[in-house]
Amino acid sequence: MGAAAAALVLVMAGLLGAAAASVGDECSTTTSVGCGAGQWCFDCEPKLAGSHCVRSAATNPFQLVNNSLPFNKYAYLTTHNSFAIVGEPSHTGIPRITFDNQEDTVTDQLKVASVSSDKTLLLFYMSYLMNITSHRNCIALQNGVRALMLDTYDFKGSVWLCHSSGGKCNDFTAFEPALDTFKEIEAFLSANPSEIVTLILEDYVHAPNGLTNVFKASGLQKYWFPVSNMPKDGQEWPLVSEMVTSNQRLLVFTSARSKQVTEGIAYQWNFMVENNYGDDGMDAGKCSNRAESAPLNDKTKSLVLMNYFPSVPMKPTACLQHSRGLTGMSNTCYGSAGNRWANFIAVDYYKRSEGGGAFQATDLLNGMLLCGCQDVKACQQGSSVVCSA
Repeated sequence: MGAAAAALVLVMAGLLGAAAASVGDECSTTTSVGCGAGQWCFDCEPKLAGSHCVRSAATNPFQLVNNSLPFNKYAYLTTHNSFAIVGEPSHTGIPRITFDNQEDTVTDQLKVASVSSDKTLLLFYMSYLMNITSHRNCIALQNGVRALMLDTYDFKGSVWLCHSSGGKCNDFTAFEPALDTFKEIEAFLSANPSEIVTLILEDYVHAPNGLTNVFKASGLQKYWFPVSNMPKDGQEWPLVSEMVTSNQRLLVFTSARSKQVTEGIAYQWNFMVENNYGDDGMDAGKCSNRAESAPLNDKTKSLVLMNYFPSVPMKPTACLQHSRGLTGMSNTCYGSAGNRWANFIAVDYYKRSEGGGAFQATDLLNGMLLCGCQDVKACQQGSSVVCSA
């Protein structure tokens, strides 16, 4: 490396060092820097006075520990109504009158490389100039959502994503054609060949092969994990490494029982248990199954889904809910599920918290699943994070 390049690296390193901060540090939302990689500057109103650095990136357990265990031995951050995005423009020409549940696009929810703006460029050029090729030294941060809850409806002769009621989509409750979102997911899977995505569909599509046609049109079927390979009677799922090697990296579950036979889409409650959603799922110290699900302690279903979002989504309260009650509910549902940690943890406004929020709760679940520690970072060989059971 030449003298000019070396000098540039030193300048870049200085800039990065000055910009880095820790979770909980004060920051300013008016500047482009101030928080460390994998964080964002956020004011958790009304509790906090001023803005602080909070987590905005998940820990990838496949990279940190390994991907050689069954799929059901990991936990996956899940967004509830992933498509119901703040500020999404109307695709029908009619102003939308319904709730939103998330604040960034599906692409951003899934994405790898969440280091922001100038820091991304600085790290890229540093890596290039210093010829860093080791996988562990590359930027591997991500928003890290790996399961999406989508509501699918018949609408305008196609399949749309709607936040509606009564099983009917309307112009004022429609968000976008499902094909658009499915193409975002396909682009992510194509660009990230070691990642797995799970779709959990609240399914109101009645058109014959309606969903199948959209999956085909989006290019997602080439990643399809077939129902025939899904375990029965509580057996272990295939190894993540095997799913990656076979390119069967998309799991799709539907709430419509008939679709498992007619379209080969797995009926959700044949394979997982799920707690109550809405306010009933946030009652501290209580964790019971939703009506459609088998009891949470039914171990013939090898996946566990934990909902933690209110009946009416509210951004200000989401922050405190993720910071205070989420971890406690994870422990409560562990006992209710027959001493099984949740594989999916579903939330609204997933980046809002006072510090670690939904990201840290997912780290807890992965830590307990993988090595019996309360933080997955303690599972890494040689980690400085102390394991506490």
